[in-house]
Amino acid sequence: MPFRNRIEAAQLLIDKLAKYKGKNPLVLAIPRGAVPMAKLIAENLDGELDVVLVRKLGAPYSPEFAIGSVDESGWTYIADHAASAGGTEEYIEFEKKKQVELMRRRRARYTPVRPPIDPESRIVIIVDDGLATGATMITALHAMRAKNPANLVCAVPVSPPETLTRIEALADEVICLEAPEFFHAISQFYLNFPQVSDEEVVELLQESMKKTKP
Repeated sequence: MPFRNRIEAAQLLIDKLAKYKGKNPLVLAIPRGAVPMAKLIAENLDGELDVVLVRKLGAPYSPEFAIGSVDESGWTYIADHAASAGGTEEYIEFEKKKQVELMRRRRARYTPVRPPIDPESRIVIIVDDGLATGATMITALHAMRAKNPANLVCAVPVSPPETLTRIEALADEVICLEAPEFFHAISQFYLNFPQVSDEEVVELLQESMKKTKP
């Protein structure tokens, strides 16, 4: 700690995920930051790469602070602290519609020539570059659990301990490299933590599709 960058974090996660190598796992990234990580993990485990689209619901006047999250279907997780952070029913409904529309556009851009890869009866590994409140991971795990995977794994480099406790109830296995008590933001645990663009995500997904084609 800290990690040099996302790639170093992914390489460390690969060591912890080695038992899934050769079992054709489906490695799902929560865009956008986790996509380069998930691609490297999928390649090293001889698995497939895809994205699971979920979006946090940001608090009024503090959009980086999650008060919940929503998946592509519209299923919504609302955090216990949502109301105290100003998340009225009207605000949450507005924010939800905005994020669902953004995901619709991203899906059309990210995987325009195919539907999401079916996770049923497969080992599914959901990757993110870190957890803070855990809202988006909670929704991602819920979305995948509903599709009947054989095994559901959460793999992240860093998370607060209390967030891990919530996540452990939703996954068959949680792999987390570091769980520091003093946690302000995910970025504090990386020396280099640049934004990942939509263009980079599209390029990485296209590269992965080419490699997995027979």
